Amino acid sequence: MSLLIDGYNLLHATGIFGRGNGRGSLERSRRALLNCLAASLSPDVVARTTVVFDAKECPPGLPPQVSHRGINVLFARDYVEADELLEELIRKDSAPREMTVVSSDHRIQRAAHRRKASAVDSDQWYAEVLRQRAQRNAHAEQTGDRKPSLPLSDREVDAWLAEFGDVPPDEQDGISDPFPPGYGEDLLE
Repeated sequence: MSLLIDGYNLLHATGIFGRGNGRGSLERSRRALLNCLAASLSPDVVARTTVVFDAKECPPGLPPQVSHRGINVLFARDYVEADELLEELIRKDSAPREMTVVSSDHRIQRAAHRRKASAVDSDQWYAEVLRQRAQRNAHAEQTGDRKPSLPLSDREVDAWLAEFGDVPPDEQDGISDPFPPGYGEDLLE
């Protein structure tokens, strides 16, 4: 089953926002959302997940597609809005009955239903992801195989930064940031 996610729709429904304000804050928010998804979904679901973000007035050089911890990330660079790309992906899917579309946008939900795909509101889907993650954590705690839940609290992030220092995102593990500086800042206005 493939999973198609309306990125900014889910971002706003979850309230997951990166640290800080101003330039780069939307970038950090996208990264925080993608990291949360990668940590919350099973590896086989991550491999079948596509997240679509608007790319209106994006900076030059933005790639139309990147991979973030196994999640396929698409930027609607050549579209007026991400909804158009989401509808196209739904329309072109070879097995729409096996697709779940995560968006609270009724236009996107109607497109999914026309193809017999499942559609779920972003907040409801995210609540279910959190419930399943809590169950996994409770089970892991009982078996002694507990991993920290994500996203981390501000206090936990501060503790890790104090321990290891504040490494710029583009220098972490030699992986460059898939979101160029300034990408998506127009959405903050």
